[in-house]
Amino acid sequence: MVKGTSRRVIVVRSPDERLFEQAIFLLKEDITQENPITAQQLIRQASEAADSYLRRHSALGTRLGWLRRYGRQLWFLAGGLLGAAVCALALL
Repeated sequence: MVKGTSRRVIVVRSPDERLFEQAIFLLKEDITQENPITAQQLIRQASEAADSYLRRHSALGTRLGWLRRYGRQLWFLAGGLLGAAVCALALL
């Protein structure tokens, strides 16, 4: 518990409470002075951050992490192999 400090926070409630109950984001002190941002933009960014965290750290997200890392290379390789197969069939 922090005493003697007042902070502004955003609380994002989870749509599925099996994973977590809520996520709490602490706002910077000078958030309104640096760049004016609406409350809807703050909530959207906080929700996106929570969703991104869950995708990266959930069981399915970690199992599919290799696909996220090498997905483009795999599609490129599959396209090359398909192109080579079509060319080989055209020559027959």
